[in-house]
Amino acid sequence: MSSPAHDLDHHPIPSRLRFGDEADVDKYLLKLEQFERGEIASDVWRQQCRLNGVYDQRQEKVSMIRVKIPGGILTPALLDALAFTADKWGRGKGHVTTRQNVQFHFVPDEEVPELLRYLANAGLTTREACGHSVRNFTSCVRSGVSADEPFDVTPYMEALAAYFLRKPFSVGMPRKFKPSIGGCCGTDCSQAFINDLGFLARVRDGQPGFRVLVGGGLSTLRRSALTAEEFVPAAELLEAAEAVVHVFHRIGNRSNLAKARIKWAIDKIGPEAFIREYQLERDKIRAEGGRPFELPAQPPVPVLRPGLPQLAAAQPGFEAWAADSAHAQKQAGFSLVQLRIVLGDLTAQQLRDLGRLATEYGEGEVRLTNDQDVALRFIPTWKLPLLHADLVTAGLARPGAGTILDVTSCPGASSCGMSVTQSRGLARLLGDTLEARPDIVARARTLSIKISGCPNSCGQHHVAGLGFQGGMRKVGGKAVAQYIVYVGGGIGPDGARFARMVTKIPVRRLPIALDRLTALYAASKLEGETADAYFARVELDTVRATLVGLDVLTPEDATADDFLDLDEHGANVDLHIQRGNADVHMC
Repeated sequence: MSSPAHDLDHHPIPSRLRFGDEADVDKYLLKLEQFERGEIASDVWRQQCRLNGVYDQRQEKVSMIRVKIPGGILTPALLDALAFTADKWGRGKGHVTTRQNVQFHFVPDEEVPELLRYLANAGLTTREACGHSVRNFTSCVRSGVSADEPFDVTPYMEALAAYFLRKPFSVGMPRKFKPSIGGCCGTDCSQAFINDLGFLARVRDGQPGFRVLVGGGLSTLRRSALTAEEFVPAAELLEAAEAVVHVFHRIGNRSNLAKARIKWAIDKIGPEAFIREYQLERDKIRAEGGRPFELPAQPPVPVLRPGLPQLAAAQPGFEAWAADSAHAQKQAGFSLVQLRIVLGDLTAQQLRDLGRLATEYGEGEVRLTNDQDVALRFIPTWKLPLLHADLVTAGLARPGAGTILDVTSCPGASSCGMSVTQSRGLARLLGDTLEARPDIVARARTLSIKISGCPNSCGQHHVAGLGFQGGMRKVGGKAVAQYIVYVGGGIGPDGARFARMVTKIPVRRLPIALDRLTALYAASKLEGETADAYFARVELDTVRATLVGLDVLTPEDATADDFLDLDEHGANVDLHIQRGNADVHMC
């Protein structure tokens, strides 16, 4: 299969979105040669791999490749490049992550250099997508179209991403460093409160700026980010961000990876001491002349052209789809459309289709969301029925975006060596249950469900209305896949709310648990109360009483299926083999 000839005359990649550089691949190959000659140790080589977005899987001789996509923004040409990558190296699909990246799994190790070079030539990068580095800058997909934002943060996100990429201080950190930037005042769509560094747009005295948040995170130590500075003028954005990174370099824990994130450093010295360190770094940078940059121009708003609504007859299913997927923008006559992507997976053809649809109907770009969906923006509202018909053909017109049907999951033990369970298998099981039980969906449409295969919370189960964390138990000396059930998590404009642990339930009983929990909510919610809000306030004893009996599994009542996990296709997975191949350590 030859590389596609991208039609850059018709679909040029804006310079602001070209992050690829072949020099990264040359350096990667140099390190590979040094490793093969025995000149560098295996742990040093592993860090080099991860710095370049190459992550070892639990299966031998294959790797996961993570493409770093700032803000999740992709053009048709970039989508074509991802589609080609999926076809040639990714088993025909790409996976959207909760950090707005795209991953390819099961890439043969010997083909990784060719893949990396192809992506770099296409304008995409994997640099600092993994490893102890400044990771992808995530952002809210509603930036620029939300009615309650102070201003569009997209140009600032792109300036930050370009500034930190390949900087000496962006690598060699005590641990990974996750940043985000957003602007919606009524929510925290960008999830700033659970990032190592978060910026939230604000306006003071007519001047654009940002609230600086530091030290958020999930995993084994949940923390809602603290405010390092209430207002930083937009012109000082780069120096504020760099100051936080320098503080982390200096005071982060380099001897214990389990306690190396910036939240641990803040806990160790205290918030007040950390803010003093941050201000010291700010003073040093100012003394050096600051980090001046030209404030980005706000992008032009597409022109709304008059249409002929009578030509846009709706197909069956349009109304149900549009009720969840179509959202009015602040620009009159335009809609943002959120597409529900099952398990975050897009086929190569769907990636191509998205580029075409964005050009035909929208602004010419798509945005990946932090809940593994896709957003198309600036869709003329009168064209929604036409778009829906095209999406049906592409297999992308599922109703239920942003509802209980829209289950989020990490890759789990299908590929990740740290995962304990096949979290995608549970996501598929619950998704199939919801598709077959519209009564459950009707009870609790607003319930968010997120799943992780281990405590690291890549599926963000700690901030879900209903979260599941994979684990194991022994019954009669044999392993049983189970999940810790959490309720009541979420992220709002004032901070993160972490879900509370309820009980541990074997995987095959979780559809019953979902049925009971949604019935509990429907029976006892307050008027107008969302499911996530209900589970944040309900007494845990009430929830435990609802699930009583599901947690108990004895050798006498266990079935043969209880000793098998479920993969994403509903197939049984031998737990002994799954655990034996895994490098199950805490990250």
